[in-house]
Amino acid sequence: MLASPDHTISLIAPAKVNLALHVTGRRSDGYHLLDSLVVFARFGDRVTVTKAASDAFSISGPYGEGLPDDATNLVLKARDALRQHYPAQAAPVAIHLEKHLPVASGIGGGSSDAATAMRALASLWNIGASLTELAAIGLPMGADIPMCLYGEALIARGIGEEIERLASFPSLPMVLVNNGVTISTPQVFAALARRDNPPLPALPALTSVDDVCSYLDQTANHLFSATQMLAPSINDSMQALRDTNPRLVRMSGSGGTCFAIYPSDSAAEAAATELRKRQPDWFVVASTSSIEGN
Repeated sequence: MLASPDHTISLIAPAKVNLALHVTGRRSDGYHLLDSLVVFARFGDRVTVTKAASDAFSISGPYGEGLPDDATNLVLKARDALRQHYPAQAAPVAIHLEKHLPVASGIGGGSSDAATAMRALASLWNIGASLTELAAIGLPMGADIPMCLYGEALIARGIGEEIERLASFPSLPMVLVNNGVTISTPQVFAALARRDNPPLPALPALTSVDDVCSYLDQTANHLFSATQMLAPSINDSMQALRDTNPRLVRMSGSGGTCFAIYPSDSAAEAAATELRKRQPDWFVVASTSSIEGN
């Protein structure tokens, strides 16, 4: 978190990576029940908030074009929700969103933007709300927002609101790839063949990349088959990553971003460099997972 004399706070809104995602049921209201092991990359969008004479909102970045800059944007929904709960402290603010993550790509970009805006504004406005309190405010806007507020290794259950923070978790060298496909999450869930899968296996002590990957070998992303049917080009991303000889390859969320885990940062960087040469038009980023929230 960066604070400056002109009352500005700037935070990274990190990419959310579902290392494993089990669909375990569906509620009567249609929401699916999940069991997901989640980490956050040290790469993402950036949200900057500044005290101002009147509210303002602007967007830039390689994936900013076409995003709504009105009240339908999750960042402004987050601002308005926080303001509704703390009206006396919510002075006018200028918000800038620098968009580096592809839209509708299964790595929580919009939810992470909203969660990060809430954290930045809570600090700027001197709101002493806990993460649990912010999560309760954020949940009606999106089931991923509570986990994005924590921004660290965790297990999310229920519809995503039941958060189990992990006391320790190794940093994972990884590469994120998106070949340009965008996926409708509701369509993916509607196409599921099965919704009563077993939960994640009990999490053992994990101290290394090998430990994590050995555990993940016992898990799955239960959304993959549906995404594969709706958007077969997801296979191109998966195969491109497999060709770099990583330890593990998987799709994140409902797609279309896939990720690979490598034994070292240098191996991940080398893989990303090679993938950019082969596919210059794809989104390709080497990063590591964050051990703690930003």
